[in-house]
Amino acid sequence: MAAERAEQALVDRWRDVLALHARTQCEIDRALQEHRLCASDFEVLDVLARSPGPGGCSYRVQEISERVHLSQSALSRLIARLEKDGLLERGMCPEDRRGVRVSLTTKGRALHGEVLPLQRAVLARTLSEG
Repeated sequence: MAAERAEQALVDRWRDVLALHARTQCEIDRALQEHRLCASDFEVLDVLARSPGPGGCSYRVQEISERVHLSQSALSRLIARLEKDGLLERGMCPEDRRGVRVSLTTKGRALHGEVLPLQRAVLARTLSEG
């Protein structure tokens, strides 16, 4: 009986985490909608904008995938769309010619700076409501 209650408490906590994530994701999507971005778009822009090096640098697609928790195929489609919109650019990876590196364009960096406060405000609001 006690084991069942403990297990149910664990499941309830997991569902609370999922609900918070979904609510936060939806709020970010709404906040960024007028900029034609969604939360996943922002996460990719943010990872690239905050990469180490002067003015940021590029990441391999696999490295971005590990940071934004998207499948390789979903991330590839997202990157293609952001590249088409002029926010990212892809190039060959000098250390491995089979690899692709992705970096922000000037337009992408400017848009990231514009929407960053919106995303952070949503995080502050939804994650402090607890």
